[in-house]
Amino acid sequence: MENPLVLLETPAGEILIELFPDKAPETVANFLKYVDDEFYDGTLFHRVIRDFMIQCGGLTFSMQEKDHRDPIRNEAGNGLKNVKGSVAMARTGDPHSAAAQFYINVADNPDLDHTGESDEEFGYCVFGEVADGMDVALKISKSKTRSYQGFDDVPVDPVSIISARRFE
Repeated sequence: MENPLVLLETPAGEILIELFPDKAPETVANFLKYVDDEFYDGTLFHRVIRDFMIQCGGLTFSMQEKDHRDPIRNEAGNGLKNVKGSVAMARTGDPHSAAAQFYINVADNPDLDHTGESDEEFGYCVFGEVADGMDVALKISKSKTRSYQGFDDVPVDPVSIISARRFE
């Protein structure tokens, strides 16, 4: 069985993501439910840091967090690493707080990897990778940013997910 693919359409271009259900089954199922519910449509890349990552999937154009489902178990100990092009779940300081938001690594970020079971060591769950469109992710990562409505690293010119759909 082939891995599922999801196509993110953005004003900057398209990003095709390959998901790894064999490595992160709960995370992939959670992500695909949000995709199938069209939850990500109209959400912003609200945290963009050059040479680090681009985060999206939970805030509207008015910087309001969308209602999301309950957080999921962190599967960061799956052996996948936060390398350039990998896709992982965003979360708070609680390792098991990821819900809808995710990020694309635009550089190798080993500090985000799972190294142990403590809160500080748990890491961030990688569940996919950019199969095509890494140039688009890099373009987004170079957006000029500002602080806006209590958030840092927000693109001055908003970049959104126009649509996120399964790609057959």
